[in-house]
Amino acid sequence: MGCFTFVKVMMILFNMFIFLAGLTLMGVGIWVSVDGSSFLKVLGPFSGNAMQFVNVGFFCIAIGAVLVLLGFMGCYGAHKESRCLLIMFFAIILIIFIAEVAAGVVALAYSSFAEGILKAWATTALKEEYGKVEVVTKIWNTTMTELKCCGFTNYTDFHDSYYYNHNAQNYPPACCTISSSNPCSNTTAKYSAIQGCFEQLLTILKKNANIVGGIAAGICGVEVAAMVVSMYLYCYLDKHAR
Repeated sequence: MGCFTFVKVMMILFNMFIFLAGLTLMGVGIWVSVDGSSFLKVLGPFSGNAMQFVNVGFFCIAIGAVLVLLGFMGCYGAHKESRCLLIMFFAIILIIFIAEVAAGVVALAYSSFAEGILKAWATTALKEEYGKVEVVTKIWNTTMTELKCCGFTNYTDFHDSYYYNHNAQNYPPACCTISSSNPCSNTTAKYSAIQGCFEQLLTILKKNANIVGGIAAGICGVEVAAMVVSMYLYCYLDKHAR
């Protein structure tokens, strides 16, 4: 078996796996979006912590669709030796790779700027949508419960918010550590001093920096390998087409 044939077969098998993974992810996304209750029943004892999955059904569908598209172009392009599909596959992977690198550079070089953007978005959602929009409320409740945090910065993010004004000027239960039937008042929330979700998330990321870095490096490595293989096949076919 020649080098070209071997690389072609590996390209087909790899992208077939990507294609099937995309279909699976799309299927799960559609399932949890249309019938989330049945999905939670399948999870059984884990269903209590899995409500967040119901809120990301459309995200799973979007990611799955991208994987299906990439898998199809890579697999079919290699099988049919289509230079057009191979270069399109290369271009999409390259765009994703550049976007990931750019996001990483911006996050490192302009962390305060990125934090400001996130804070502006999160604060607006907490003040105007929390307690009114079901999806936003569920996502924040799950986040605050799992991370044991309150708001983006702290409990003050909820001050004069929709939830605050429609719940007798009280804060969400996650903002108070005292377990009682009493509501989470300003005094109780201030005394509890629950950390904001942004700082809590940063703490978790720092504790798992090696794992996060390893996953990121692995993803980048796979993307680079996919680009190299697709470009090799394209150049080989282009050379022999002349």
